[in-house]
Amino acid sequence: MNLANKITIARILLIPLFILFFTEYPLWLTENHRFFGFIQEDGRYIALAVFILASATDKLDGYIARKYNQITNLGKLLDPLADKLLISVALIMMVQSGMVATWIAVVIIAREFVITGLRMVASEQGIALSADKLGKLKMVLQVVAIAAVLLDNYPFQFVTLIQVDEWLMLAAAGLTIYSGIHYLLNNYRLIKLN
Repeated sequence: MNLANKITIARILLIPLFILFFTEYPLWLTENHRFFGFIQEDGRYIALAVFILASATDKLDGYIARKYNQITNLGKLLDPLADKLLISVALIMMVQSGMVATWIAVVIIAREFVITGLRMVASEQGIALSADKLGKLKMVLQVVAIAAVLLDNYPFQFVTLIQVDEWLMLAAAGLTIYSGIHYLLNNYRLIKLN
């Protein structure tokens, strides 16, 4: 297994760590165990650091794969899967904590299922559908929006009363919808749906 694929797998393995630090634990557990008490106090910031680290590895593994000619079928499968898992888990947990509206998570996750389904159909027909620039921009905006929500609008709260984190999340949802429609329209005609 090459370095690029190892980095992608590391990104997937960071997801349970994100879950561990993001989860809110019951009072009896946080009062009786120092580790869980620590998580209750500072876990969200550690979860944010894990999320940013995992997101940053997306660019790193792609760069290494291209520069050192380490592009493999396993990497083509795992890289987008890792991205979808990371974003989906973060959104689901944020919905559970009341930080993000359910419809936003549903829209973003549903788009990923639809595009993944289209790619699977195309793959069965020997057609490789790669991500476009809008899809990459969408991913960046989703990461920025999730990070802003995890920071609870910090540091924007010091300079404006506008909930910048909420607007970023709305923009991410809007771009997700737009990029999904754009991707479908551009690639649908390439596929025979029999």
